[in-house]
Amino acid sequence: MNLAVGLVLALLSTAAISGGVYLQHSASSALPTLDLRHPVRSLCYLLTSRRWLAGLIMGVTGLALYIAALGFAPLSLVQATLAGGVGLLALLVRRGGGSLSRPEQVAVAASVGGLLLLGLSLSAGAARAATPGWAGPLLWALASMLLAGLAAVPGAAVLRPGAGLAAAAGLLYSAGNVATKAAVDAARPVLLFLGLLLLCHGLAFVCLQLSFQRGTALATAGVSTLLANVASILAGLTVFSEQVPGSTAGVLRGLGFGGAVLGASVLAATSRARPALARQTRAVRGQDLHQ
Repeated sequence: MNLAVGLVLALLSTAAISGGVYLQHSASSALPTLDLRHPVRSLCYLLTSRRWLAGLIMGVTGLALYIAALGFAPLSLVQATLAGGVGLLALLVRRGGGSLSRPEQVAVAASVGGLLLLGLSLSAGAARAATPGWAGPLLWALASMLLAGLAAVPGAAVLRPGAGLAAAAGLLYSAGNVATKAAVDAARPVLLFLGLLLLCHGLAFVCLQLSFQRGTALATAGVSTLLANVASILAGLTVFSEQVPGSTAGVLRGLGFGGAVLGASVLAATSRARPALARQTRAVRGQDLHQ
């Protein structure tokens, strides 16, 4: 029963986060260029956009539901459920007038299929792992933050537009997820992990907002989702020693994990740059605001 409650909360979290990401991306695309050298001005651009604020509220609601879900279900299962949010994001893109390439359609189908398989595996329950010490989650979070720095700076020079920042956001979100699970499980010291949670999610938020102006919604959110989900699932199976059930349910859950990861991986590999016209329009709007 607890596992089912956790999955329902994770599904609600997925819907809120995906909707929030879509609103924030569409709002950011119409704003003047965000610049870290002018943080106050950039923040004002965001806070004066009602559409962006609505997306922010949805995202915060999704985070609260995510934290609640971790109290009922393993990190790996909750995170794989969130990977299915790619399907919802794709639906929002289509309804917004966007189009999906064939590889993107395959990626969405794999993610949604993985989510369905995870649902079928619920009958086997989940073995509850012992609460880990502080060293494992802390080292994982710090290593993720280091990799995020590499992705955001040197990685941005070799990856596709927006992919470096999106990758950094995904790694930072995964570090925050690990810290969240450690805090929910009362790993000592709790205040340390709460601080890491806020720091990692704050930095990830900045990276993701910057990536939104450099890539499409599916591309930036897809790359971020890929790394956040893969890293968090691996952390659940290693740092938190979460076990996959045996027999048929174990096979279904393994295939569900695989589908979620495969869908996000294909989506990241088919990343497309935003049209030049959108960038030009944003630049012109920025010039108009300063005149």
